Amino acid sequence: MSTPEKILVAMSGGVDSSVAALVLQRQGVPIVGAYMKNWINEDEIVGHCPWQQDIDDARAVCDRLGIEFRVVNLMQEYRERVVAYLLDGYARGLTPNPDIMCNREIKFGVFRTWARDHGFAAVATGHYAQRIAWHGSPDPGSAATPPAPWPATFALLEGADKNKDQSYFLALLSQAQLADARFPIGHLPKPELRALARDAGLPTADKKDSQGICFIGEVKMADFLRAYVPDAPGPIVRAHDGRELGQHRGLHFYTLGQRKGIGVPSNSDHQAYVVVGKRAADRALLVAFDSPDAPGLFQSEVRVHSLQWNAPPVTAPRSLAARVRYRDPRVPVEFIPEGGDTALVRFTTPQRGLASGQILALYEGERLLGGGVYV
Repeated sequence: MSTPEKILVAMSGGVDSSVAALVLQRQGVPIVGAYMKNWINEDEIVGHCPWQQDIDDARAVCDRLGIEFRVVNLMQEYRERVVAYLLDGYARGLTPNPDIMCNREIKFGVFRTWARDHGFAAVATGHYAQRIAWHGSPDPGSAATPPAPWPATFALLEGADKNKDQSYFLALLSQAQLADARFPIGHLPKPELRALARDAGLPTADKKDSQGICFIGEVKMADFLRAYVPDAPGPIVRAHDGRELGQHRGLHFYTLGQRKGIGVPSNSDHQAYVVVGKRAADRALLVAFDSPDAPGLFQSEVRVHSLQWNAPPVTAPRSLAARVRYRDPRVPVEFIPEGGDTALVRFTTPQRGLASGQILALYEGERLLGGGVYV
C-alpha cells in the first residue's frame, strides 16, 4: 500500500483554509500548515493590516489539529510580482486584478515551488473551486481534435456553493499549476463549512471573512493607491459635450463603470454620473449619466491578450461562456482566436464597464478553461 503524498496547506488565518486543512486531515492525508508572509505593512500607512493576528489564528488552528505550522516569507516575491504589477497597472490607467495575479504568481507560483523543494506533492488552499480528474475527450464539448495530444488530466470546475464560487480568481492558472493544486472545500456550501469548523472546535469558526487585497488584509484599494501612486490631477469632463464638471486627484482612483466617489453631484432628476472613459492626453476623467446610452459604458465585443489555458487552447471560433468579473454570472460569447495569445470576444448581450487590465474568465458550462486580459 502506497504512502499518501504530503500536502502543504496555505493557511491564511481564516475559516476557509482552516477547514481545508481539517478536510484533508480527516481524509488521512499527511499535511503541514503554512502562512505565506507576503506583506506586513511595516510603515502602517495604508490602514489596518492584521498579519500578526492572522499568523496567530493560523497557528492556533494547526495546534488544534495537531499538525506542524510554518511561516514562509515571500515578501520580496510578492512585492516584485503582485505589488509592482498592481501599481504599474494603475499608474498606466489600467484596472489590474491583484487577487488573480497572487494566485498565479504566489500561491501556485513561488509558494508551490517552495512546497515542492521541501518535499510536498501539492499545495492546498481554501478556494471555493473543484479540481477533478478529467477522463473525457481531449477537448470536451468540441468535435474537433487538437493537432497534438493535450496533456491535461485535470479539470477545474466552479465551487458547489455558487454564492461563494471563486473559480474566476483561478482563471490564469496553467494545467501544470492545476496538477499541483488541491481545493478541499470546493464541494461545501459555506454554512456547512462553518458548521464543520464549529464542530471541530476550530478557533476561526466564526471569524469574519476578509474583504481586503490578497494577503494584505483589510486595506481599501483607494488607500493603498493613495500611499504608493503620486497624485496626477486632471479635469472631470462630461463625455457628450466636453463640459468640465470638476477636478480629480488621479485617474488611478477610478475604473470604467464606477458610480460612487466620482466627486460630481447628480442632476436635478437624480441621475448619477458614471465613469465612461479616461483620456491620457490631458488626464481627463470622462463621465456621463448612467444609462444604456452612456457613451463607452457598454461593449458588445472586447479583445483580450495574454491568454492562459488550463484546458486545450481554443484555436478556432467557438461558442463559450465568459465571466466578465467576479460575482457576475456566466454569459454566452463567441470566442474568435486571432493568433498567439490574443482573441476577439463577442457578447450576445452588451456588457457594462469592461476596463482595460481586468480579467475575462472563459468557461464551458461549469468548467473553467482559462482567461485573458482586456486590451
